[in-house]
Amino acid sequence: MGEYKDVSPGKKRLKRMYTAIMLWFVGRAIQAAAKADGDIKKEFDTLPDQFLFSLGVSPDGPRMLVGKDINGQVKYMGRDPKGKSIDVDMTMKNLEAAFLLFTFQESTAMSSCNDRLTVDGDIPSAFSVVRILDMVEVYLLPKIIAKLAVKRYPQWPMDRKIKGRFQIYLRTILGI
Repeated sequence: MGEYKDVSPGKKRLKRMYTAIMLWFVGRAIQAAAKADGDIKKEFDTLPDQFLFSLGVSPDGPRMLVGKDINGQVKYMGRDPKGKSIDVDMTMKNLEAAFLLFTFQESTAMSSCNDRLTVDGDIPSAFSVVRILDMVEVYLLPKIIAKLAVKRYPQWPMDRKIKGRFQIYLRTILGI
């Protein structure tokens, strides 16, 4: 028989960079939303003290860490999980799955149903994290895109969406 040459997959640099930027932005937006929106703050209040969750891409893709510090404040804690005790670890199985999720072609719920997202940790806490992610996506995205990204689009008053969106974008960009 003939010899076969090993073929290795491409690096997919643009998809990796896009996913890393989205995780960074969403992580900072969660921190901002916890200060700007009462429902998101209440959802975080139900989670244990010094709670930390991670959302990332397997095997060694980009990652974000968000949690509560000693004072109970929600903080974006970067992307390096080394030496940190993660309570809920949500991992997308590969870069293609992450790209589907972050280009809003698939919701978090559908991604989980299609076996593209795994959760390691306390399941009720993971549900809280998904609810937080959904609320943040509603604030960050226009309605037509947000309807694709979340399971149920909320019936919020227009002033809540506009005021919250402005505050969250401002806090996210400025890092306050």
